[in-house]
Amino acid sequence: MYSDDDLNSAVAAGALSAEAAANFRAHMSAMRALPHASEEDFRLLNSFNDIFVSIGIVILLVALGAIGQALAGVIAPEPVWPDLGVPAFGELSAAQEAAIDAYDAASNRNNAFTALLAGLFVAAAAWPLALFFTAKRRMALPSILLLLAFVGGVFATGMGLVLLTEAGSNENDTLVAVLVAGAALVAAGAAWLHWRRFMVPITVAAGSAAVAGTVLALLAAAIGPDNLSERLVLSLVLVAGLCVFAFAMRWDMSDRARTTRRSDVAFWLHLLAAPMIAHPIFALLGVTDGDNPGVGAAVAVLGAYIAFGLVALATDRRALLVSALAYVLFALTFLFREFGAVELNFALTALVIGSALLSLSAFWQPIRRGVVTLLPSALQAMLPATEEPAYAPPAGASPA
Repeated sequence: MYSDDDLNSAVAAGALSAEAAANFRAHMSAMRALPHASEEDFRLLNSFNDIFVSIGIVILLVALGAIGQALAGVIAPEPVWPDLGVPAFGELSAAQEAAIDAYDAASNRNNAFTALLAGLFVAAAAWPLALFFTAKRRMALPSILLLLAFVGGVFATGMGLVLLTEAGSNENDTLVAVLVAGAALVAAGAAWLHWRRFMVPITVAAGSAAVAGTVLALLAAAIGPDNLSERLVLSLVLVAGLCVFAFAMRWDMSDRARTTRRSDVAFWLHLLAAPMIAHPIFALLGVTDGDNPGVGAAVAVLGAYIAFGLVALATDRRALLVSALAYVLFALTFLFREFGAVELNFALTALVIGSALLSLSAFWQPIRRGVVTLLPSALQAMLPATEEPAYAPPAGASPA
């Protein structure tokens, strides 16, 4: 399996002409009856060896995390719950309250060293492993795991330092939010360093998630943790998701043909933005509140899913549809049950959604063409083309 990066590398090395690479892409698109840009190519596996190496990486990193946890237990032993006896008249004495406070402080210290040492060991191991498996061997799945391990390990280390601060035991929520923002910002810096060295496409999404976490934590500190309602938090996450989506579109617009690494970066950004957009919208509609969202909310969910579908068609990205799938399944199941199809509600829901998704997949290009032609010409010029350039066979080549 050869990716667009491999083809571009071959063209840069002179092993393949640019015209031959373009003709190969057009030929494969003609065989699949789908433009190359609509394939949403991203490389997860080069071969089964990727799975073999990934298993080894996961085992090694889990072991290093466990060693860090064990060392944390030596430095700051996990406390034992104190024997409080029977409280007099249902109230704790001063000595009993002091024992509980001491237990909480010791437990926080143990958790802090666990996060710090486990994260530090994992991040310290992930970088040199990436030097071999990412920079030298160019393995796809191991590169993704090592990037996530490095950025996640750096963030865990930062969170360990946050827990070790005095703010972690004084319940100063505002200061804790600021420190969490600092840990997320350090993780974003780690993602930037990883991108500069290895340029794994998912790195930009990981860094964007860290930046979004930084901004949200700072906003929480500015507003005041006590003033944060669920609706406000969901609204902030939605705005962050829309910002990530706009960032993804910026990468997409720089490679409308989707033949370079920029398209892979945009894919992962769309995958990050989709749940940040879908979950807050459906939660604000009341779908996640219980088993009976109400007919109005269920219909609103279907309307939102149709809107997501139009956005997916226009941008030629399917992440929004996948992220919202669970919510629309829930809404349709409720509607079928509400209108009498109690026994077959799930079967009817699966039938409707499965048929719709397969039909959309089969006729994606004609439907997308109809949607895109309705948009202003200036906007159309920013989106992937609806037609693939024609395949131009070399002179003298016989048809297959």
